[in-house]
Amino acid sequence: MICSLNGASRIERPLRGLEAQTARDSLEVVVVDDGSQDGTGDIARERGYRVIRHERNKGLSAARNTGARTATAPIVAFLDDDCEPVPTWAEELLGGYEEDVMGVGGPVIPVTGSGFLSRYVERNNRHQPLDLELTVSQALPYRLWLYLRRQWSAPRAPARRDVYSFTGGNMSFRRDVLLAAGGFDERFRFGSEEEDLSRRLRRAQHTRLVFVPEAWLSHRFEPTLRSLLRRSVAYGRGNALQYRKWPSVRPTIFPWPALVAVLLIGAVWLPPLGLVAAMAPLLLYPRGVVNTARHGTLEALADPYLQLVQETCENIGFVSGWWRFRRLSAEPASASRQRERAT
Repeated sequence: MICSLNGASRIERPLRGLEAQTARDSLEVVVVDDGSQDGTGDIARERGYRVIRHERNKGLSAARNTGARTATAPIVAFLDDDCEPVPTWAEELLGGYEEDVMGVGGPVIPVTGSGFLSRYVERNNRHQPLDLELTVSQALPYRLWLYLRRQWSAPRAPARRDVYSFTGGNMSFRRDVLLAAGGFDERFRFGSEEEDLSRRLRRAQHTRLVFVPEAWLSHRFEPTLRSLLRRSVAYGRGNALQYRKWPSVRPTIFPWPALVAVLLIGAVWLPPLGLVAAMAPLLLYPRGVVNTARHGTLEALADPYLQLVQETCENIGFVSGWWRFRRLSAEPASASRQRERAT
């Protein structure tokens, strides 16, 4: 299933990828045109695909729900309009289903341009599944420990494993289980909708989501600073919606932007703190130094500073979302306790 908004310049790539699938004869392809104004749906129809159109843009979660309700296959897989699956993608996803597996997903590999931002995105791929360690505790000290460990550890090698949540551009679910859980919460227009769904699946005792590294696809785009920071703000708002919706969820605020801000403010009275603030990101986000040594390029030393800006934007998005969703009704406490027992 492909959900697209104004994707006329992009959608032929995933359609060609689906046509090349080794399991092509077993696929039912549905394209959801989420209120496009550029003829996206017409391109898919000309290639013989079924298109469901929203007259106005409703958001990614709503588009996925429309596609899931329209499909008839027992497994529904979601593919973004700027992604291209390898020929064995569908076969590998389907092969990951065992009796107690409710969802299967795979890697999203960024394929970008040639500038610094492109190389930054490839060095710091954010489209990774969330691991089961997130289900251990919602306590802030534990979450802080996970955050700190992630800064100092190397990226996890791809391996088939159970995970907590998928990245939205490459995931699949049993259709009946997905619909029984209510589909995607359409209040999540972009960001955190996958994690919210995972919470509801676990609450319903559907705990097995499997990551299959062989079911990979390429995510082709040309990043800009504006697009990266807009996404960061959107992720922060999605985290705020989760915080408002789920009583057990703790606020997602990144600590290092606050620390650097305190150092900069302190530099007004104690100027040497300005130098400390300037150098701090290299210590707080050491992967930039590691990547410099690994790839033999000094430009990776700039990665920590861009990561600091991204986390600052996520914090801004969280605060704005915290206020925007202040009247949101939380999940019933009893439902929250059921979910916690499931984890």
